[in-house]
Amino acid sequence: MTLKKEGGLADVVAGQTSISTVGKRGKGLSYRGYAIQDLARYGSFEETAFLLLYGELPNEDELFQFRSRLESKRRLPSALCTILEQLPADSHPMDVLRTGISALGSLEPENYSYGAAHIAERLIACSASIVLYWRHFHMNQIRVETELEGSVAEHFLQLLHGRKPSKIHANALDTSLTLYAEHEFNASTFAARITASTLSDYYSAVTTGVGTLRGNLHGGANEAAMELIEAFSSPEEAEAGIHQMLLQKRLIMGFGHRVYTVSDPRSNLIKEQSRILSEHEDDWKLYDISERIEYVMQRKKKLFPNLDFYSASAYRLLGIPNNLFTPLFVISRLSGWTAHIMEQRSSNRLIRPNAEYIGREQQPWVPLKDRL
Repeated sequence: MTLKKEGGLADVVAGQTSISTVGKRGKGLSYRGYAIQDLARYGSFEETAFLLLYGELPNEDELFQFRSRLESKRRLPSALCTILEQLPADSHPMDVLRTGISALGSLEPENYSYGAAHIAERLIACSASIVLYWRHFHMNQIRVETELEGSVAEHFLQLLHGRKPSKIHANALDTSLTLYAEHEFNASTFAARITASTLSDYYSAVTTGVGTLRGNLHGGANEAAMELIEAFSSPEEAEAGIHQMLLQKRLIMGFGHRVYTVSDPRSNLIKEQSRILSEHEDDWKLYDISERIEYVMQRKKKLFPNLDFYSASAYRLLGIPNNLFTPLFVISRLSGWTAHIMEQRSSNRLIRPNAEYIGREQQPWVPLKDRL
């Protein structure tokens, strides 16, 4: 038995996958053999999602049909709308999304003719509808129409803001969705695979992933990174503040990565989008503060920004509220989760690791009247 004293299964190989490579020397980050740099710069999120779900990049006709299917699956059942209207207005959107997906599992259950890939398309298409229907109902007292045309990125931004996004805005969000789509045996994916390994249904596995992603050490890290950046009014204040936080040994969200040791290959790609948006909006405040924090962390701790760090400023420049950052992560990662659920099912074995017991030795029974 191999035991890692630091816990967290660090460096433990827990299974095999043909879906992605993460942090492998000479391979970088790739989805089904395609480098993340190529997917993010030359492709679209829909091409990436199709690749993850079906194993190959789509041809022109397949991509058209895939996009058409997503557009047709954005409408919510009336019963689900009723449930969303009953949820508290102050719920976290991740709780809304978790509940919405779980409810949809009862309304549209998985069966042999309605399998994982089909449901994945449905959830990728309607997850923004779930969160933003709830948001508009409680914030604006309207029942918003969710069946809109456009890409997944365009659908989210139009549903959020009530207008079609610019090409620059849609491209920035599309890039982010591609970068977040898959990342091997990360916490939420592994949790989803564990659920799938019990032969549970697809919705249960996805809901497990949503719950795991909600934590600040995983999907919630981009929200925490934005809170950090927004705490400072200038690069100079940020530099002084980060120095103080380091002296206090406080955790700086958005830096370092469990797998990567030199850099996160996604970071420069999303940083580029943050820079493009800052230039387009003629608003450099968040970008300049972020760069100064990056400089201090590199100089003082030799730590690099991960994907979450510059995603924060990019999302804010797109007018996306902090509490919608992680739901966007879900919309993207649904494609990766689904690929892993299907892979787990294809050669399933119950995932059940052992644990080393570190408690007391066996104790003698003490009658109740003799216990102090």
